[in-house]
Amino acid sequence: MTARKILVIDDSRVIRNMVRDMLPPGNIEVVEAPDGIKGLEMIQKEMPWMIMLDFLLPRMSGFEVYERLQLSREYSAIPLLLMSGRKEEVTSKISEPFEDKYFAFIEKPFEQKQLLVAIKKAIELAKNKPPVYAVESTPDRATDQAMSGQTDQALLDRVTKLEAKGKEMEAMQAKLKILEKQVVVQHKQIQQLVAFIKQRIK
Repeated sequence: MTARKILVIDDSRVIRNMVRDMLPPGNIEVVEAPDGIKGLEMIQKEMPWMIMLDFLLPRMSGFEVYERLQLSREYSAIPLLLMSGRKEEVTSKISEPFEDKYFAFIEKPFEQKQLLVAIKKAIELAKNKPPVYAVESTPDRATDQAMSGQTDQALLDRVTKLEAKGKEMEAMQAKLKILEKQVVVQHKQIQQLVAFIKQRIK
């Protein structure tokens, strides 16, 4: 099965590596671009399954990349996750709600749980986005679309499972903290008991 390519367009290597590490294991290939112009080149070359786009980029801003994507039937249909360290930078150019523009937004820095939620949202919004113009479906195109939907659902299922595991880990950590507190209390009680017995023996 061909790997699903996620294009991460961000001038920060740290962010690009962090996204790569946070994505669920499986049929995913991460490709990268450090600026807007290279990002557009990679979109044309790789035709990624999803685009993660930083809003502030060198050479060509994320907003300019976003505008160009919206002009293309094929590119505008790709699930889009917009990233920024300051949400107000985005809202100064693109008004909320972002759902009406059919893309998800995540504020940097983010944790894995937030990223997975945003990816799911981007996928769901892209499914509901109307095409730029109508295209008749041939049998081959219909088959491709059906297979694509199945693969998307499989990835959504993996993301959901990873989210569930994260919640289980959080619950286990909470229980562990409670147990640690109980151990500390019991240890103090044992020390007090030992001290009392020593006094009685004397």
